[in-house]
Amino acid sequence: MISIRKSLSTKLSLGILLLAAPIFIISLGVLFTQSRNTIKRNAVNRANSVLAATMQRVNRNLSTIETATNANAWLVARYLHPDSILALSNRIVRLNPHIDGCSISTEPDIFPKYGRYFSAYTVREPDTISTVIEEQYEYFEKIWYKKPHVDGQSCWVVYYDESDSLTLTLDGMIASYSKPIYDDNGRFIAVISTDRSLFRLSSTVTSEEKPYTHAYFMMVDNEGRYFIHPDSTRLFKQTIFSGVDPQSQSNLIALGHEMTKGKKGSMSAVVDGEPCLVCYQPVRGTTWSLALVCPERDVLEGYHKLTYILLPLVVIGILIILLLCHRTVTHAIRPINELLSKTQTIASGNMEVYIARTDREDAVGKLQNSFARMLQYLNFHMGSVRYTTEQAQQRNEELEETTRLAQEADRQKTAFIQNVSHQIRTPLNIIMGFAQILKRPEVTLSDEEMKGITDTMRHNSVLLKRLVTMLFDSSDTGLFKELNSHKHDWVYCNEVAREAIGYVNLYYTNITVKFQTEVNEDFRIQTNHTYLMISLRELLYNAVKYSDGQHVSMSITRQPTTVRFIVQDTGKGIDEADRERMFKFFVKVDDLSEGLGLGLPLAKRHAQHLGGDLTLDEDYHNGCRFIMELPITGSE
Repeated sequence: MISIRKSLSTKLSLGILLLAAPIFIISLGVLFTQSRNTIKRNAVNRANSVLAATMQRVNRNLSTIETATNANAWLVARYLHPDSILALSNRIVRLNPHIDGCSISTEPDIFPKYGRYFSAYTVREPDTISTVIEEQYEYFEKIWYKKPHVDGQSCWVVYYDESDSLTLTLDGMIASYSKPIYDDNGRFIAVISTDRSLFRLSSTVTSEEKPYTHAYFMMVDNEGRYFIHPDSTRLFKQTIFSGVDPQSQSNLIALGHEMTKGKKGSMSAVVDGEPCLVCYQPVRGTTWSLALVCPERDVLEGYHKLTYILLPLVVIGILIILLLCHRTVTHAIRPINELLSKTQTIASGNMEVYIARTDREDAVGKLQNSFARMLQYLNFHMGSVRYTTEQAQQRNEELEETTRLAQEADRQKTAFIQNVSHQIRTPLNIIMGFAQILKRPEVTLSDEEMKGITDTMRHNSVLLKRLVTMLFDSSDTGLFKELNSHKHDWVYCNEVAREAIGYVNLYYTNITVKFQTEVNEDFRIQTNHTYLMISLRELLYNAVKYSDGQHVSMSITRQPTTVRFIVQDTGKGIDEADRERMFKFFVKVDDLSEGLGLGLPLAKRHAQHLGGDLTLDEDYHNGCRFIMELPITGSE
């Protein structure tokens, strides 16, 4: 029976092969002859797709820079002051990671104090952002200043900065978005120029996966000058027309004219002596053109390989046809083989098996559907068991985590109670000790000794009061009281600062806090006097406590919409690793130091309740400099 079936399958297979082989060979020949054009068309589509994706990324990158520049340009005219210009230049770079540098350069003699020239420049370095007033030089003839001035409108320019002040550039090559600034009378006053290093712009372009191994991007301006190209020696030194023979390389000249005119398309050209497929598009809002160059040796690599595999492909195709014929004959018993394989898999313990239902009504079809229903019921019950197991495991994990959190909370509670007991017991013991001395009738003290004892008792009483106040403020009752407190007190800024300094001097009599202010004595803001005073006292207390006590200062500066209280010292400072947790309640940077870990968190919470914030100046490295910034809305 088996030999008859094999003989029949061989006859059927050979008969079908004699019919299918000629058709297969003819179709393969036609396909081979048409494949070259098809490959080129696919290459154009593929290259255009990659180029479009890259262009979208470049346009998004440039649009982000344009938006950031345009959104801040009006502030230059409104706040035309050297400090404001420096702050705006820094802000633009700091808030926009796509911007590597920003210069705001004014017309001659806008600020006579600085001479004929004034240019604020901010540069993004690997770890920092630096803002400086540039040295005096004739920047009026620079293209990034002259072009927007002459044209009267914003524009993109590329240029080579010989000083190479932007350290992220590639040999000083910069792309700059320049915007002219006019005052309310329409008078030209400055140019704001945001920079993007061509090195980073080139990285943005080349970060897209290339369609072919040796494909590369190049970008030229309206004169054909290269400023993005894998060969860095050509940048700003050669154009697409450099060294081109008009007779033998007319297609490259045509490509250059197409790109410099801002057209979009694709063509074949000989680039660097190699036939290439070039797709190009203009960059929106600029006079630049971006092109993707794909060497034909990469594009047609598969086509050339096809010539070497054509004959084996014919043989393999005939064998495949023969195999398909044989499989057609054996189709009747194939479901049984599949069921056998799947039942063996199930028997080994793997239930991740799927048996499809069939529309066949014979015995094989009924058997297959029966196995499918059986597997479905088994999977349902196994899934229920698995779900129950996973739920139990999840509850166990949650219970373990809850237990860990409870243990940690108990540990923190014990540590906090011990810390509070220690902080309160120390001054209380001092007060009680001196009280017992004063109670003894046989003790006779001089006026100086009596004054020392009373000063010490008063100092420790103040410490106790400060600890109790902080404990109350950190409680739920204190928080509720703070949130429901009014902020309608008119507070004179200089007066409240001196009041806080005077409070600190009550129990640090040998300390002199230097006070500086930029606001008038009658300058006041509407806020809550109590919480402002508590915050300033805590900042001064910490500055005196954790420094040498000889270089503590408080200063007041005014910003356009806020007023800043700045407390500075020359102590050991706060390590970078501890800065994220220093504003958390009950957390102390040094476990051996005094305090409850409440001073800074409460001061920050008070500042935020008053509509401002408390921050640490991370650019100051000689100690600590805390900045409490409050709004001046409603000030007089």
